[in-house]
Amino acid sequence: MKPARSSKRIGLAIVGAGRIGLIRGEIAARHASVDWIGVAETRADRGKEVAERIGADFVTTDHRELLARPEVTAAIIATDEHLHVDPILAAAERGLDLMIEKPLATELGASARVLEAIQRAGADAVVGYTQRFRRRFLAAKEKLRTGQLGEVTLVTSRAFMNRLVALDNYKRTDRPETISPMVISGTHALDVVMWLLEGKTPAEAYARSIDRVLGPTHRGIDATAGMLTMTDGTVYHLSISWALPVVWPGSVYSLEIGVVGTEGVLTIDDTHRDVVLATTLPQSAGYTPESRRHVDFLGSYPPGDVALGELWGPMREETNAWLQRVALGLSTPHATAAEAHNRLMLTKALDLSARRRRPVTLPITPEDERS
Repeated sequence: MKPARSSKRIGLAIVGAGRIGLIRGEIAARHASVDWIGVAETRADRGKEVAERIGADFVTTDHRELLARPEVTAAIIATDEHLHVDPILAAAERGLDLMIEKPLATELGASARVLEAIQRAGADAVVGYTQRFRRRFLAAKEKLRTGQLGEVTLVTSRAFMNRLVALDNYKRTDRPETISPMVISGTHALDVVMWLLEGKTPAEAYARSIDRVLGPTHRGIDATAGMLTMTDGTVYHLSISWALPVVWPGSVYSLEIGVVGTEGVLTIDDTHRDVVLATTLPQSAGYTPESRRHVDFLGSYPPGDVALGELWGPMREETNAWLQRVALGLSTPHATAAEAHNRLMLTKALDLSARRRRPVTLPITPEDERS
């Protein structure tokens, strides 16, 4: 019989008390290894509300005040995407264990700076690519890891989203050029595929974008389709649209993936069209939709589903797995900070190719991004 692992006690800082900060905080509050929780949220009323709901020991509007507390041994960074950099750097200064919502940053140069700080501090930092914790993708990972398809030659992915996520993101930024469907949402599909193709290195990106819906009103991008070619010749074709009408019944994400190898093929339907709700009452799963939306693909909200007052699904498993990683030193399927920086680079490269209207050699640099 193996001896029991000793468990490290966790003092948890949650920076950002929005939708995801609350979800992860509620899960962490029930974990046996978490002894102390602090919350930092710039909106004082929201911070107080979340702190009360999860039974936090401390609440502030200043993330630096929270991250400097001696009780803090680990942190969840759950601010808006464009506000990640400063709290990550502050947490890295103390070498805290980190769970960071994707992406590390919205600009490649800032992401590189954050990654360097994490690596210099020797911090164990993982990034919230929650879809790795859907069981269908874990099962697919095992089949590819053990060579059941032979040598992979072609991968395709298609992601469809109604425009609620896009509208929310454009509403929260004064720099729409840093917000794109590929960087904010296409990155989930890209990360799953690159995780499945672990060991393959992208050499070239080629893409085109469309801006008929979000362009005129938000200076935004509707959709991007592209291709990544690996150094060994493997081709990955991907597309993402987050400009579908609000009535599109996916709460957030509908994804299809196909993997072709020399010895087999693997297809994954993550569109959630198997459980469909139609009702005369307006639905509010995921991003709050307009009242005229009355059909839902249940299960298409990426964090999971609320049932009996609790969230069940990949975000619950991901959060608990991270807490076990911190407390017991266990290996987990989380994306590393280096992988997250790579995913940002790839999505930026696809956007760059679409902007230049020609192929782009990989990897790209922050200077390339600005050109």
